[in-house]
Amino acid sequence: MGKFVLLDVRLFAVGADLTSASNKVEISSEAEDKDVTNYASQGWKEVLGGLSSAEISAEGQWEAGDPGKVDDNAWSTLGGTGPWSVGPSGAAVGSLAYFTSALRSNYALGGAVGDVAPWTGTAKSSWPLVRGQIAHPPGTARTATGSGTALQLGAVAAGKRLYAALHVLSVAGTGTPTITATVESDDAAGFASPATRLTFAAATAQGGQILRTDGTAITDTYYRVAWTISGTSPSFMFALSLGIR
Repeated sequence: MGKFVLLDVRLFAVGADLTSASNKVEISSEAEDKDVTNYASQGWKEVLGGLSSAEISAEGQWEAGDPGKVDDNAWSTLGGTGPWSVGPSGAAVGSLAYFTSALRSNYALGGAVGDVAPWTGTAKSSWPLVRGQIAHPPGTARTATGSGTALQLGAVAAGKRLYAALHVLSVAGTGTPTITATVESDDAAGFASPATRLTFAAATAQGGQILRTDGTAITDTYYRVAWTISGTSPSFMFALSLGIR
């Protein structure tokens, strides 16, 4: 993709879509530089890469009164870890996404008289930051068992992992509506013989989960999300990000 203006950034924090309450989102990632300069360095500093880290910081307009609002979400997740996903240009299937398992480390609210009530927050990575794609859009309600669009992410080399972040944004229905999401792979877009690679825990309420494979090579190159839904008149809104790192 080419140059663009930030007009449609999407922000998902565990079980909340904070897009409509955010007006600034930043992602940073760095690796420590460890000095190994010695007498054979010929007068040049030598460094090795040390520990890596990532951070997502955001700010916007304060709202409260619902689990999907920023204040409710911040208080329920402060000091805990969960999935965070950022789509810099929207959240359609195939859109670019950055995601990680992150610690909600900071939350601040309030400002001067006359201000639109602001908030700021920070999440610090506890897993690698993954550059991937949106595999399920947040605005599509699911009411029955099904599967999503195939994405060609490529094969997973030995030592690499397939990562998936699930954000359950809303739940409706009676009789304990439940959704169980899985990530499947295949060697072709038609998914004639899908293999299950990751299985999320059954979800009955708003929240988030993040999973990764064990580092074993996967030769399949196509991936999709599938879901099993139960309950009376169930309806789920969720977003899911996929990537390889």
